[in-house]
Amino acid sequence: MSIWQAKTWGDLLVSSDQVEKIIEIDWLQVEKRSIWLWQYGLFILWIEKDVHDDVLSKIEEVCKNESCIFFQIETVNYRWKIIKVGWKKWYYKKFITPYTAIIDLEKSEEEILANMKPKWRYNIKLAAKKWVEVKSVEKTQENIKVFYSLMFQTTSRDKFNGNKIEYYIDFLNKLDNSQLLVAYAECQTPIAAGIFIFAAEVSIYYYWASTSDKKYRNLMAPYLLQWEAIQVAKKSGSQIYDFLWVASPGEKNSPLSWVTDFKKKLTKDVREVSTSYIWINKRFIYTMLDLLRKIKNFIK
Repeated sequence: MSIWQAKTWGDLLVSSDQVEKIIEIDWLQVEKRSIWLWQYGLFILWIEKDVHDDVLSKIEEVCKNESCIFFQIETVNYRWKIIKVGWKKWYYKKFITPYTAIIDLEKSEEEILANMKPKWRYNIKLAAKKWVEVKSVEKTQENIKVFYSLMFQTTSRDKFNGNKIEYYIDFLNKLDNSQLLVAYAECQTPIAAGIFIFAAEVSIYYYWASTSDKKYRNLMAPYLLQWEAIQVAKKSGSQIYDFLWVASPGEKNSPLSWVTDFKKKLTKDVREVSTSYIWINKRFIYTMLDLLRKIKNFIK
């Protein structure tokens, strides 16, 4: 079972006000999310196996009972398997990008390094030579504040929105398999950090942050941080290391372009992992909202 279908993940979504509530249908966790004013949609994310007709019937009934506009399912599939869902392939809002970059952890460390760009292998060695040290630290408020400070520098520098510190505290403390790794210069100055999930089957690189101090930017700490995380994932017994989302091949002006460039230098293995399916309960409202969204995108 993926971590996104675990009860602890549902608890995190509710406590951080991302969802109205979690509904359980058989083996599935359903997220009830606000769509527009007092209208809601239902979502099941990160499904790894077929959803049969009897379960789909229960889902449709719940959608009617909750008076939601639609029900959307998104799959996650690392092994090229076809996951069957008997609804139309489409989505209202995409939560999972179709493509991700992964590392097959069943390969040896030498094979994993060989699959990286030569310069990036060099950057890992350079960081180590310059005495950058990566540590797994306790999930205390003090250490999370260190991560948050680096995240604030990163979001200011790269111009994107982060989360409030309370969210990262919740994330690390509610999810048992989460770890906070921090890269230090001169044994004491934190210059990069990452939040990771190390699970039995799939380990995930979730959040990353680094200093904007030019004194430390050339130490290449993020590369050593990633290599340490990959090694931890491998030792934990994970089969896959997921860099979590890249731009689709050929996609122009993607907001993921710069992170995609970074991730693809650490692995050549880019896979299509997600397909979306939808069942519409309130077709008129759905059609109107979809039209408004298209007009908004056209104006942009």
